[in-house]
Amino acid sequence: MLLGGALWFRDRTLADHFWLTALVLTGAPVTWRTLRGMFAGRFAADVVAMLAIVTAVVLHQPIAGLVIVLMQTGGELLDAYAEGRASEAVRALEAAAPRVAHRVQADGTVDIDADQIAVGDLLLVRPGEMVACDGIVEDGQSHIEVSRLTGEPSPEFVIAGSLVRSGSVNQESAFRLRATAISSDSLYAKIVELVRRAQADKSPIQRLADRYAVWFTPITLVVCAIAWWLSGDSLRVLAVLVVATPCPLILATPVAIIGGINRAARHQIVVRTGGALERIGSVDAAVFDKTGTLTIGYPEVSEVRAVAPFDEPTLLAMAAAVEHHSGHLLARTTVLAAEARGLKVPEPRDVVEAPGRGVSGVVDGRRVAVGSLSYVASEQPSATAALAVLHEASSGLRAFVAIDGVAAGEIRYADHTREGLPAFFARLRALGVTRTLLLSGDRERNVAEIARTLGISEARGDMLPDQKVQVVNDLLAEGHKVLMTGDGTNDAPALSAATVGIALAAHGGGITAEAADIVLLADDVTRVADVIAIGRQATRIARQSIIAGLGLSAAAMVVASLGYIPPTVGALIQEAIDVAVILNALRAGSESPSENP
Repeated sequence: MLLGGALWFRDRTLADHFWLTALVLTGAPVTWRTLRGMFAGRFAADVVAMLAIVTAVVLHQPIAGLVIVLMQTGGELLDAYAEGRASEAVRALEAAAPRVAHRVQADGTVDIDADQIAVGDLLLVRPGEMVACDGIVEDGQSHIEVSRLTGEPSPEFVIAGSLVRSGSVNQESAFRLRATAISSDSLYAKIVELVRRAQADKSPIQRLADRYAVWFTPITLVVCAIAWWLSGDSLRVLAVLVVATPCPLILATPVAIIGGINRAARHQIVVRTGGALERIGSVDAAVFDKTGTLTIGYPEVSEVRAVAPFDEPTLLAMAAAVEHHSGHLLARTTVLAAEARGLKVPEPRDVVEAPGRGVSGVVDGRRVAVGSLSYVASEQPSATAALAVLHEASSGLRAFVAIDGVAAGEIRYADHTREGLPAFFARLRALGVTRTLLLSGDRERNVAEIARTLGISEARGDMLPDQKVQVVNDLLAEGHKVLMTGDGTNDAPALSAATVGIALAAHGGGITAEAADIVLLADDVTRVADVIAIGRQATRIARQSIIAGLGLSAAAMVVASLGYIPPTVGALIQEAIDVAVILNALRAGSESPSENP
């Protein structure tokens, strides 16, 4: 346009031809994209802009048309920037899948591709390896980490006859596994397929601008028809189209959404697409994983109960001594608890560990046994009766302790809930989230108790990934806009299926974050309420800008239809309206002076 302006001072005819050529070249892509969308059934906000560009070419009014092209293209670039990149969740899941398995044959062990596993194959699973297929332990025993499948941090102890799922990770000793399913039919592969299917089935959300375009565009065409009927002047029709070009629709939403995304980033919240921020503002149902999302994600010592003549410090120090070199999660937790309390932990001797059951040894000349009820009773039978009384008096995750044949007490463990959650759920209700659900792979009783404590309306335990997806799909079928928040690989399918998925990056890492629309960089689930508030404010400001801009455009349409506004002046008026709309939409990126989001 600057070159055309320079030519205008020397040769106006040449300048007009230059501008017209520029309009044809720059307007053709806009026109083609709009037509292609219309043929595909998408009646979007740029239909009027296309009509204005085509009419400007036909009537040789290039300045008015070029202004429209400039604003239209700028709006599309802003929208593309706000929309961001697509999720790579499926690729991340597939990259983490095991590629090699060790088949046990008569002449030794042979490495094969995981997709070559056949039902009935005998496989060797070495320490640190991910299990490549579902199967039954043939011989050997070990602890396996199953957090990718259930979300629960505590390892499972497996022995001959135990069912092991693909995606589990062997933490200790090698064992042999009889395959009951090929790799592609096993649980981990099903999780990958669930994510792929959920993303493919996710219904497109009509964007805010397009909802207004549905009624504004027909009104514009009616006013154009009236202007032609009153005057027969095609320039009046162009003037109406120019001032009616929905630049407020094209600009207001992406500017407000980009502002909201930037504001969220200042709160360590990554919003991956503009559409996600629009959708988060409309959610009315929220689904949460338990472990690592509402809880801290790993067990801690919650209580030490000593039986006279023993006291709590002695009990904890003795237990930590024999467990000091154990790799079991609860053993490490016990040692950390003793160290945190400043206890002196003696050096043990003659330590013997029964994997998955307990540990025994000698500490300061005293025989100490720590572990399950059956293990401690077998090591120190004279303590059996007193241990049974302890067992009946309470429940939950715990380890029993006996010293020199006497029941010394028990150490109880709990995965504590995060601070501030009751207030967080009260804030969700204030934001319009009328239904909250807690879904977990943990036992039903534990899940129900946490839900009751936090004020969550519904709770379901013993959930596998496909069952979580089904709950989300049922809520969507009931007409809810569903938010899913989780932190583990097992949550990825439900995150993809929900209207909006939010991941806690501090726990879940790459795979979960890739499946989510929004990622919380801080280990703080209460920021879910922050991003809902930011999304609602951004869409509210965008809506205000759209309504104000369209109102001004409508008034200008009436004046233009009466012949008082020529096309070029109309383009300048539309520019002024656009600037006002942008300035208002920029408020979405600013913090409220009186509150955080």
